[in-house]
Amino acid sequence: MAARLKDIARDLNLSVVTISKVLRDHPDISTETRERVLKRMKELNYRPNLAARALVTGRSYIAGLVVPDLVHPFFGQVAKAISSVLRKKGYSLVLSSSEDDPELEQQEIDQLLARRVDVLIVASTQSTVETFRRLEEQKIPYVLIDRKFDELTANFVGVDDEAVGALATSHLVEVGCRRIAHIGGPKVSTAIGRADGFRLALRANRMSTPAEYVVMREHGDDAGDASGYEAMKRMLALKQKPDGVFCYNDPTAMGAMKAVLEASLRVPEDVAVVGCGNVAYADFLRVPLTSVDQQSDAIGDRTARLALGLLEGGAPAKAKMVLLEPKLVVRASTMRHKRAG
Repeated sequence: MAARLKDIARDLNLSVVTISKVLRDHPDISTETRERVLKRMKELNYRPNLAARALVTGRSYIAGLVVPDLVHPFFGQVAKAISSVLRKKGYSLVLSSSEDDPELEQQEIDQLLARRVDVLIVASTQSTVETFRRLEEQKIPYVLIDRKFDELTANFVGVDDEAVGALATSHLVEVGCRRIAHIGGPKVSTAIGRADGFRLALRANRMSTPAEYVVMREHGDDAGDASGYEAMKRMLALKQKPDGVFCYNDPTAMGAMKAVLEASLRVPEDVAVVGCGNVAYADFLRVPLTSVDQQSDAIGDRTARLALGLLEGGAPAKAKMVLLEPKLVVRASTMRHKRAG
């Protein structure tokens, strides 16, 4: 038979309450007692009965995470950081993908709620806030990540997207680009903010860009490389080609670079390319990619701590917005000689 809490309590001459506190990492348990309990649990190969614990505590000790795409490394890095923090507090993370589809996102949220997750973490593809209004009505704690809504006051963790666009575009100006394009994403806050930052940086440098140099795409995360490739091919067919491009994210930038190289042009001499996300393998590409680091680990860490705060401390009087500052990581895709004029 599987070992039970009361078996461990009897063996160590302790109460079941004490054993339970050790499992919950309660601060009023001494180090000596904790070590004795954990040692005996290991000897007996004890595994907590999570279903029974949920019935007693009213908690599942599960957090649900819904992201637009499981292929884009950014969300994988965020999920890893969230899980690392939650694990230390005895919580598990259940991950699902909306595939950038609002209807599928709603289905995934409903499925997670049916599994009685304690908190939801969502990088939303929705165009309205109805889903999150309903969560608030049901008093279900949630945290938005990466993407936010102007009309919704909610707990949020992400990067300053306008600063992302301005930082990337200003860098292209600094390395001598004069015909700068932008391949953007879908109609979500990240894409809108980065496009706004792109335009702000151009205005600050007294530069303009033709309408055909700005392409906003329906798919920014899933199939981002394919849509970046197609958008760049169209721009390279123009009479006057861009000499620099800021891309919504790194997969988009990789697709754009592929189109440039296939056209027998050089990166960065003919077209300099900047992405966003600073994915782990950006340094190992044929042309290492300059990228804006969104601090994915910090986003995951802060998100997990905020979610735990909602669960352990109750809903705060005011929603918390955490905006992290982006950082530019310069690599070969923009290392070109500055040109005058």
